[in-house]
Amino acid sequence: MRKALPWLVGAGLAAAAVAITAATPAPETLYTAFPIAGSFAPDADPRPVTSRTLTAVVVDAAFTERVQADQWHADGNWLVVTVAASAPRSEQDSVIALASLHVGGEVFHASERPRDPLLGERLRIGIDTVGMLAFELPADVRAGDAELRLTSEPITPRLDDVITVGLRLDDIRTVPSIDVEPPEVGP
Repeated sequence: MRKALPWLVGAGLAAAAVAITAATPAPETLYTAFPIAGSFAPDADPRPVTSRTLTAVVVDAAFTERVQADQWHADGNWLVVTVAASAPRSEQDSVIALASLHVGGEVFHASERPRDPLLGERLRIGIDTVGMLAFELPADVRAGDAELRLTSEPITPRLDDVITVGLRLDDIRTVPSIDVEPPEVGP
């Protein structure tokens, strides 16, 4: 038994080390953002989602082959999302600085080509600003699940919250063209 005891203790310590290693989160997960989840369905009542610096709700979404604004236009596969956003507590940091669409492991950022996008628009407490975000997507991206992420940070935040809105792309309507309108403040 005396000869087996060191082997048993060693095996126990090795098993404990394996268990601790398996239970320790990866370093990148220690700094990720905290998702505040919402969803959008064309036939459902939209519900706002509130983070530390933003309150937002997706009120409409549509695919189109042509996006236009003033004298500018672009053809392709576009997803245009209409968002109503406001400041929950303070107007200090309340702005949508980054809007991204996550589809099947790919990340697409809202285009800045249409003039007057919702990106960068200062938000007010209790008063919605309604604007559009246009995402230029590959031609084959029109089905499956996607996630819209909105944050007031210009890069993906670390140790802060981010609004995530689930979108079922199969359920989103298609229209021939969309005029990207400047954001509107108020009711």
